[in-house]
Amino acid sequence: MLHGVDVSSYQTDFDTDGLDFVFVKATEGRTYVNPRLTGQVKRARDAGCIIGFYHFLWPGHAKEQAAHFVEGTPERAGDLLAVDWEQTGDGTRAGSADKDLFIREVKRLRPDRRVLLYCNRSFWRTHDTSSYAGDGLWIADYGTAGEPRIEAAWRIHQYTDHPLDRNVADFRSREAMRAWAGEA
Repeated sequence: MLHGVDVSSYQTDFDTDGLDFVFVKATEGRTYVNPRLTGQVKRARDAGCIIGFYHFLWPGHAKEQAAHFVEGTPERAGDLLAVDWEQTGDGTRAGSADKDLFIREVKRLRPDRRVLLYCNRSFWRTHDTSSYAGDGLWIADYGTAGEPRIEAAWRIHQYTDHPLDRNVADFRSREAMRAWAGEA
């Protein structure tokens, strides 16, 4: 198992010691761009971590959100892309069809990138109607690292949010994850 974290603008500082990968929130909705994105990506790249970017999905306008995401993300070969599908701050959520459309549109816009679905166990079990996770499921289920309580295949498991969102990836080495991600 590889170890990683995911960060948003709330994490002004994070330690990269012992990390293999870092996912950074890039965008949200159709207008928001993480103001700390550049510095967070630099910190992770300088540490030699595999980089992923995620977009927080709002209800509606999935294609426009996908375009905003790829335009606002400083990605390069071997970087991973993900959609964060969960309840919004105002209590709404994108539907399963919006989630699927977003993933498909990002894959159309970036056909050489792996695109993952991030969601929690409850969303996967109660809101998902297609079981579509793009190139891999990134599941949040707090408990033992690498043992999410789901029946589906997964690539990344977020097992805690204290003091940061901590994750493990189901790869035997950084090289295996980099190869899967398509790093040249």
